[in-house]
Amino acid sequence: MGEDTIAAIATAPGEAGIGIVRISGDKSIDIAESIFKGKTEEKLSKVDERKLVYGHIIDPKDQSKIDEVLTVYMKGPFTYTKEDIVEINCHGGIIPVRRILELVLEKGARMAEAGEFTKRAFLNGRIDLAQAEAVMDLISAKTDTSFDVSLNQLEGSLSKEVKNIRDVILEIIAHIEASIDFPEDDIENVAYDKIEQKGKKVLTKIDELLKTSSTGKILREGLKTVILGKPNVGKSSLLNSILRENRAIVTDVPGTTRDIIEEYVNVNGIPLKIIDTAGIRETDDVVEKIGVNKAKNLLNESDLAIVIFDGSRDLTDEDKEIMKLIKDRKAIILINKTDLEEKINKREIEKYLPNKEIIATSILKGSGLDILEDTLKEMFFSGDIKIKDDVIVSNVRHKELLNKAKQNIKEALESLNMGMPIDCIEVDIKDCWSNLGEINGDTVSEDIIDKIFEDFCIGK
Repeated sequence: MGEDTIAAIATAPGEAGIGIVRISGDKSIDIAESIFKGKTEEKLSKVDERKLVYGHIIDPKDQSKIDEVLTVYMKGPFTYTKEDIVEINCHGGIIPVRRILELVLEKGARMAEAGEFTKRAFLNGRIDLAQAEAVMDLISAKTDTSFDVSLNQLEGSLSKEVKNIRDVILEIIAHIEASIDFPEDDIENVAYDKIEQKGKKVLTKIDELLKTSSTGKILREGLKTVILGKPNVGKSSLLNSILRENRAIVTDVPGTTRDIIEEYVNVNGIPLKIIDTAGIRETDDVVEKIGVNKAKNLLNESDLAIVIFDGSRDLTDEDKEIMKLIKDRKAIILINKTDLEEKINKREIEKYLPNKEIIATSILKGSGLDILEDTLKEMFFSGDIKIKDDVIVSNVRHKELLNKAKQNIKEALESLNMGMPIDCIEVDIKDCWSNLGEINGDTVSEDIIDKIFEDFCIGK
């Protein structure tokens, strides 16, 4: 349990129907009772636990009413933090929640640090570290699919898988320890066999988790997608069509888009961080030239390029220059303006870009955009991943630790094949076990824990 009682506003700032001030710790009920007056004047601690109680928050200094509220008392350990918790539901808005929080702090609570409620849930053993990180992913999920992945992890899917792998490693360590402690029993050969057999099993399981990390990263952070092409091919129109709003200015004047426009959008469950760029062409305009250079730099940083060509005009040297830029990058090609007379077609583009997805579109008429969305889904979700059922690694920290663990077990198996002493092999095995333990927090250091929770919102 925490040594002090913490408090924070648990709802987003701004105008809303309800605002919540959350208090957690041993003094939470005493603090709440000192400022809350119920309709029946019965003390909160005497009312049935987890029952909403109607009343008012009163300023003890002059007995003035601060707000009309519903208050609930939840006794630990069956709470979010495993501590006593009081939540005050007041009117939403900056003033009511701020004034109530100020009273709570005056009465002895400390302002919660970022993520401290969830940190206490972890430190008090209600959830492990991977589940704690899933809380923030759940809050920041941008699509239903990424929400499902985060919820799955919050319920312990990754933690269970990591625990299963670590249990196998413990079995390996037990065989090694037995061979070291009882050399006269000649069980070293048995230990070598077990290391090889179980080590390969561990390696396979880690590889299976790592294979999901690319999909997990996309679901968590969004697919950084840059729209590329010459001026006036339909880049801004595509952005507006995907967003289903007029976000970018569209005119017949070439070079209208000079700076970068970024938006998040949900396309078939894929969170796209979609970026509209300046049209790529040779120009003497200083501002437009900066935009063109930005577009080229963003291409190098992107996960995907959607490249648009004007199908009603012949290919130009500028088009061919763009093709060179995307030749070795993941890209989808759109031949736009199919509602006009055709000057270039799929076969002509294939001469220069033989291994790219090519889609004929008329963005103006809305033609081909459904094919684009289906292509995006097929490209990044191959069909063998079932979001609600499979364990998906979506956290960069987890991926790094899995890679370290994989390297540990590979080195142990290599040492085994080289006939190295069994106590030397044990070092790599224990490092593998330790690195995996950092995922769920079993072996993680305090400074890493602090760093993880720094990114949380205050009221969580």
